[in-house]
Amino acid sequence: MNNEQSPDSKQFVGSLKNGIWLFGISSWVFGITDRSIASFSDGYLSALDLTQLFTAATFFVAWIFLKPTSKPQSSRR
Repeated sequence: MNNEQSPDSKQFVGSLKNGIWLFGISSWVFGITDRSIASFSDGYLSALDLTQLFTAATFFVAWIFLKPTSKPQSSRR
């Protein structure tokens, strides 16, 4: 059986991964912005607010490091 994917399906999967990653980036930016506005709107920054902002920022940085990369195509002999 042939387990290799066609070039079209590889391109589709790569595009899908990049699309999901970009959607995640925009979602994290929105979430951090929303938390920041909510935290600073009352003029008092509590420990819970700081914890939420730190947690969201940590997950955002982790998400950035999960960026999909294209693998070099191996040549068959």
